[in-house]
Amino acid sequence: MDKIIISGARSHNLKNLSLEIPKNKLVVITGLSGSGKSTLAFDTVYAEGQRRYVESLSAYARQFLEQMDKPDVDSIEGLSPAIAIQQHHLSKNPRSTVGTVTEIYDYLRLLFAKAGRPFCPACKKPIKAWSAQGITSELQAKYSGRKLRVFSPLVRGHSGTYEELFARFKKAGFTKARVDGKVYSLETPPALKRYVKHDIDLFVDEFTVSKEDRERLSEAVTLALEQSKGLLSVEEPGKPAGDLYSEKNACPSCGLSFPELEPRLFSFNSPHGACPECDGLGIKIEIDPDLVVPDKAKSVNAGALEAWANPVTTRTHRWKGSWSGYYADILKTAAEANGINLDKPWKDLPKAHRDMLLHGVGEFEGVVTNLKRRHTESESDFVKEEIYTKFMQETICPACRGLRLKPEALNVIVDGRNIAQMSALPIAAARQAMASPDLSDTEKAIARLILKEINSRLNFLNDVGLGYISMDRRSETLSGGEAQRIQLATQIGSGLTGVLYVLDEPTIGLHQRDNAKLINTLKSLRDIGNTLLVV
Repeated sequence: MDKIIISGARSHNLKNLSLEIPKNKLVVITGLSGSGKSTLAFDTVYAEGQRRYVESLSAYARQFLEQMDKPDVDSIEGLSPAIAIQQHHLSKNPRSTVGTVTEIYDYLRLLFAKAGRPFCPACKKPIKAWSAQGITSELQAKYSGRKLRVFSPLVRGHSGTYEELFARFKKAGFTKARVDGKVYSLETPPALKRYVKHDIDLFVDEFTVSKEDRERLSEAVTLALEQSKGLLSVEEPGKPAGDLYSEKNACPSCGLSFPELEPRLFSFNSPHGACPECDGLGIKIEIDPDLVVPDKAKSVNAGALEAWANPVTTRTHRWKGSWSGYYADILKTAAEANGINLDKPWKDLPKAHRDMLLHGVGEFEGVVTNLKRRHTESESDFVKEEIYTKFMQETICPACRGLRLKPEALNVIVDGRNIAQMSALPIAAARQAMASPDLSDTEKAIARLILKEINSRLNFLNDVGLGYISMDRRSETLSGGEAQRIQLATQIGSGLTGVLYVLDEPTIGLHQRDNAKLINTLKSLRDIGNTLLVV
């Protein structure tokens, strides 16, 4: 059947309406406000299509789905499975972003796990897990024809005399060691101060690098790695700076170990990647001292500490006076014990006294600490809500600076950016960055299919007029029109055919120059074999 036949639609203000809607076409419903456009599209056609689809499922599956009521209509023939794309917020979850809703962020996580270049969070040096063979080949190419010293780093920034260490390596046949930058014979090792931190490297070999001596270089590399359990240092004689290599996924300079690069490391919804300070939210909800003391010209006795002068008790404010008096007695006791003048204006109190009253001293827990505890431990939703509304404020997480992730995740780079910086780009700028990222040939081969998925989704979002939105934007901040166009872009990316899409004023809030883009997008959705019903 090439059309949808509706007979006797009477929902809401529809008066026994009968009509035919051609399938695999872009059909627009227009009319005055209140004429029944949305009733026909959503409450009749979509509702019946969705109801029939759900009824085709098993009884077990139906119990997990919300089933729509049967519309007041005599019959509808030729219906396809229906999807409604309406103007409503995608999610109020603070963890939901444009990137997670469109799945672009999932592919970005995969890209950074497979083609990212890790750097040490402390010293910013590149981190790479080298094999002995890889180090040998690297040194062969880099130092060919030049004299090279090979060392095995044993001690980095630790105190001690290390007499037994020198004796052990002398007995093992080694002749020299470099201590704090100076080479000594193990026959006469230096006397080190016990409480001073030292750097000690075992001298392994010195020779001119050449193709003929590759076996000697390989033996020196293997021996150095064995002695230091995975570290190797090389330098040219007379030159102060050399190169460090590590067999482990660790920084060879400061020894900081790096986790294996996998997608969950870049997820702020996983404990493996989320900032431990804010649990991946990027914000912390804390008691704000400025809300606890709104009028700093008042004294404590005059009610400066609003949270205790006018305490949160119950929904009917029972016992407010009793609690206020109880808190006043506690303050008086704490003030007498610590010499605090409660009749002095808050702004004139010494900072130490203000801190005592807010954060506590000794057995006195302080106003801020008390509010935190009550917000956490109270079983009353009203008390929690009142404390949150009156005295708490969202602040940027100081640990991750609002970027949601652990330092390790934020120090993996693709095309000169970490994943948070990439997510902060507007869609239009991200398209340009992802079109030709700076990757090696090997990384390009690994990332080819991932980049294809990312670019297709970015293109869909740009085509529906959302080039100005960044991927890290929270879903709850989107307007109804923006949320609808994101759903539309997601549906285009899914590539479904034979579906009835019902849209509610998709051009609302869209600049005139983007209307043509959106209409072309709707046409492309139609051209792959779908029916579009647009209000």
